[in-house]
Amino acid sequence: MKCLVVDDEALARERLSRMLEEVPGCEVCAAAESGERALQLAQRLEPELVLLDIRMPGMDGLEVARHLAGLERPPAVVFSTAYSDHALQAFEAQAIDYLLKPIHPQRLQQALEKARRLSASQLEGLGESAGGGARTHLCARNRGNLELVPVGEVVYFQADHKYVTVRSPRQQILIEESLKSLEREFGDRFLRIHRNALVAAAAIRGLEKDAEGHCRVVLDGVEKRLEVSRRLLPEVRKRIRTGAV
Repeated sequence: MKCLVVDDEALARERLSRMLEEVPGCEVCAAAESGERALQLAQRLEPELVLLDIRMPGMDGLEVARHLAGLERPPAVVFSTAYSDHALQAFEAQAIDYLLKPIHPQRLQQALEKARRLSASQLEGLGESAGGGARTHLCARNRGNLELVPVGEVVYFQADHKYVTVRSPRQQILIEESLKSLEREFGDRFLRIHRNALVAAAAIRGLEKDAEGHCRVVLDGVEKRLEVSRRLLPEVRKRIRTGAV
């Protein structure tokens, strides 16, 4: 079984890697110090199992697991955690296995035997029960690979039929999520300007009128001007005027 170890602490990665190498049939194909690096390695190496720390800076283990589930060949996932007993009970209720730090060899062996692929519904329930917050990255499948866009770099979301365009100064991806769900998750950072568009409040530079007299928002980092609906124009103007963007 090819295993990928993910933990932001070097000593924890080394210790768990040594323990796995002592388990018959296990091979540590790589170790990662962050969620972003874990996803890169998982796509390239296609491990069968990922041992995943939950508490990591930036992209935490819960978010990594949700992205891993989107791979063409998703690995089995076992979490490692230092959570309280109350949080562990929540994990157990979702039938997700975990390793409580410090990890003991016998418990590791049990977890490996129980490891199963995580379904999208299980991951969603796990995020809710563990109090998972908004994602730090959005991802899309492109020819079997995941493309990641940091939410902090997103300039706008624009809906077109069943897809939403995610636009940053550096890249553009399509995701199959609704604007309504994105607004619920990231509404404190994005402003609705049209029924089909959300823009990053921090990226708004002003308003201008096009040749037909429609108001469009000027955004930092991209040339495209997005139309502002008449209904939402007063709120957009208010946000610009009060400096709340």
